[in-house]
Amino acid sequence: MNLPNKITIIRIFFIPVFLIFLLAPIPLGEIQIKEIDIPIAHFIAAILFIIASTTDGLDGYYARKYNLVTDFGKFLDPLADKLLVAAALIALVELNIVPAWITVIILSREFAVTGLRLIAVQEGIVIAASNIAKWKTRIQIISISALLLHNYPFVYIGVPFDVWSLWIAMIITLYSGWDYFVKNKHVMLKSI
Repeated sequence: MNLPNKITIIRIFFIPVFLIFLLAPIPLGEIQIKEIDIPIAHFIAAILFIIASTTDGLDGYYARKYNLVTDFGKFLDPLADKLLVAAALIALVELNIVPAWITVIILSREFAVTGLRLIAVQEGIVIAASNIAKWKTRIQIISISALLLHNYPFVYIGVPFDVWSLWIAMIITLYSGWDYFVKNKHVMLKSI
C-alpha cells in the first residue's frame, strides 16, 4: 500500500477518536469565549476533525507528485471524506447544533453519488472527484469546523458564520450532486 492510501486510512481511523471526544461525557472543563462556553472535549474534537480534514490535501498531493494515483485511492479518498463529514454532521445533530433535515439532505447526496460510483465501477469506470465536489467538501469542512468551534472566532464580530456556511454547504452539496448525475448520466443509462 502506498503512502497516500495509508494517509487516507489514517484519516478514517481518526473518526472514532474524534467522535469519542465530541460525544462521550469527558469532564475536561470548558473554555469561555465571549459569552460562549466551549467544552474542552469539543475543542479537542474540533482540532482532530480539522487535522483529519486537512490531511485530505496531503494524500492527494503525494499521490499526484509521486505518480501514486490508484483506483483504490480514487475510491477510498472521497469515501473517507464522506465518512468524516457524515460522522461530524450526525454528531452535531445529536448535540442539537445542526438541524437533522440539513444533515439528511447532505448525506442523501453523498449516498447517491457513492451509489453512482459503485454502478460505474461495475461498468469498469472510475469516477474521480470533480472540481465542484472538491469545493463542496472544503465548504462542508469549513462549516463543520465553525460549528464544532461554536462559531469561534466569528463570535467576536457577531457574524453567524457557522450558520451561513452550513446553508452554503447544503446548497453547493445539492448542486454538486446534480452535476455528478448530469455529467455521468451515461453510466446510469448503461446500467438500466
